[in-house]
Amino acid sequence: MAAILLTPPESEPLSLSDAKAYLRVETDDDDAVIASLIAAARSHIEAMSGCAMLTQTWRLVRDCWPADGRMKLKLAPLRAVMAARVYDETDVAHAVDPENFVLDAACGIIAMRAVSLPQPGRATARIEMDVTVGFGAAGSDVPPALMQALRMLLAHWYDNRGLITIGSSVAVMPPSVNALIASHRVLSL
Repeated sequence: MAAILLTPPESEPLSLSDAKAYLRVETDDDDAVIASLIAAARSHIEAMSGCAMLTQTWRLVRDCWPADGRMKLKLAPLRAVMAARVYDETDVAHAVDPENFVLDAACGIIAMRAVSLPQPGRATARIEMDVTVGFGAAGSDVPPALMQALRMLLAHWYDNRGLITIGSSVAVMPPSVNALIASHRVLSL
C-alpha cells in the first residue's frame, strides 16, 4: 500500500524559540539552520516510529480491498477516513461513503462495514483512501517522550552539523533517542 502526503502539518511541534532555549542559542544567526533541523528531526522521528507527531492527511493507494476486510496502517495514530474512491475500468473515480469504514484507532486498523463495496476495475492503484493521522495540531498534543526525542535529536544534529567522516559515530542516532521512540514505534507483522 502506497502512502502519499496530501496535507503536511501546519507547523512544527517545537517552536524556534523553544528550540533555541533548549540548545542555549542566544543569537539569531542560526535560525534558518535550527528551523530546518526541527523539521528534519520531526520527519526522521515520524519515519522511525510510524507515528505522525502532528495532524496531517495522507492518501493510501491500494490495488484491491483486503480479503479479511481490515486494513492495517503503518501510519499512526489514526484519526479519520476523510474520503474514499474506487476507479472503474475506464479510470472514472466513484466515491465511497466514509461511513462504510470503522476505525480501530488503538490498533491502527480501518475495517470495512458489512456492505457491498464497489469492486475496482482498472489494473493498478484502483482504490484511494484519504485519512487523517497524528496526535493533534500542537506540540502539546504530542507524547512527551517523542517531544524529548525531537529535542535530543535536534541537539545532536546541531552540535554535529559539520562534515561526517567515514567511521564516525556521529551519523548514528543516539541510543537515548532510539529508546524514547521505541515505546511509540508502530510495528508491522
